[in-house]
Amino acid sequence: MTQIIPNLDFRRLIRSVILFTVAFEFIGALLLYLLWIPDLGWTGAAWPAVFHSISAFCNAGFSTFSDSLSGYQRSPLVQLVIMLLIVLGGIGFLTMEELAVLRKARLQKRRFRLSLHSRIVLVTTGSLILGGWVLFTAFEWHVSFAGMPAWAKFVNGLFASVTARTAGFNTIDYSTASDSTNFLTILLMFIGGSPGSTAGGIKTTTFALIGLFAFQRYRGYNVTSLWGRSIPDETMQRAVGLVAVAFGLVTAAIFVFTTTEQGTVAHNEVPEEFLKYMFEAASAFNTVGLSMGVTDSLTGLGRITTVLLMFIGRVGPLTFAASLARRWREPIGGMRYSYEDVVIG
Repeated sequence: MTQIIPNLDFRRLIRSVILFTVAFEFIGALLLYLLWIPDLGWTGAAWPAVFHSISAFCNAGFSTFSDSLSGYQRSPLVQLVIMLLIVLGGIGFLTMEELAVLRKARLQKRRFRLSLHSRIVLVTTGSLILGGWVLFTAFEWHVSFAGMPAWAKFVNGLFASVTARTAGFNTIDYSTASDSTNFLTILLMFIGGSPGSTAGGIKTTTFALIGLFAFQRYRGYNVTSLWGRSIPDETMQRAVGLVAVAFGLVTAAIFVFTTTEQGTVAHNEVPEEFLKYMFEAASAFNTVGLSMGVTDSLTGLGRITTVLLMFIGRVGPLTFAASLARRWREPIGGMRYSYEDVVIG
C-alpha cells in the first residue's frame, strides 16, 4: 500500500509537529495577551492568554473563565484568534506539513501536488465551517443572538460553527439556543476534526469518504474515485466500520442517559430532556466539552458513562480502525462457505 503522503519523512514530521505546536501556541498567547491587557491588566492577562491559546490549539475547550468565552461575544478579535487556533489544531499535522512544503515549493518555483488526504481535509473543513456559519447565524439570529448588533451575530455564528467540531468553547448558552442549532451542533460534533490532529470525532476524511462512497454507488460505480485518484476498498471498509461503531456507541450511551437520568416518565412531562442527553452523549464521545446544562446533575452511573464515552471516543475509534487495517486471515484449510446474497435497502 502506498503512503498517504508520498515521500513523507516521519522524522521531519515529528520535528514539524513540535515546531508548529510551539509556534502557533506562542503567537496565539501573545495576541490574546495584547487583546486582554485592557480588561485584565499587564500581569492578569498573561496566564489566561497562555491557557486559552494552548486549550484552543489542542481543541480542549477548557477555560479559566466561569462562562467560557460568553463575556467576549462582542470581541471579534478575541474570537478570531481562538478560531484560527482551533482550525489550525484541527486540520492535522500531516496537512500542515504539506502546506508548509507547498509554500516552500512555490517560493522556489517548483511543482508540488497536495495529497488526496490533504485536499479532502481542506475542502471538507472549509465546507463544514462555511455551511455551519450560514446555518448557525440563521437559526440564532432572533434567538440567542437577538440582543447583538448584526456584525456580532455573524461573528458569533462563525465561532459556533468552528467550535462545534470538538473545540468546546462557547459564547452562548446552548440551553437557550434553538433545537435546530443544538441538533446541528450534534452533527458537527460527531464529524469532528481531521486525522492526525488534536480534535476528536469520526474525522472529516471519514465523513467525506462515506458521502463520496454513497454518491459513487448511486451512480453505479464500484470504485470510489476523486480528483483523478481511486481510494482503496480497504480504506472505504475502515471508514464504514468506524462510522458504524461510533454511531452504535453514541446511540447506546443516549439510551443509558435517557434511562438512568430521566427515568420512566412521560415524554410530555420532560419534552426537552431527550435532546439534552443526546447532546451530552455526542459531546462526550467526540471529546468536545459542550453541554446544554445537564452535566452537573448527572447521576453516578451517568458520570461513569460520560467518562467511558470520552475515553473510548479518544482512543477506541483509532484502535478499531488500526485493528481493521491488519491483514485479513485466510479461512482454515483454504476453504470458505459458498456465497449467498442478501437484499438490503
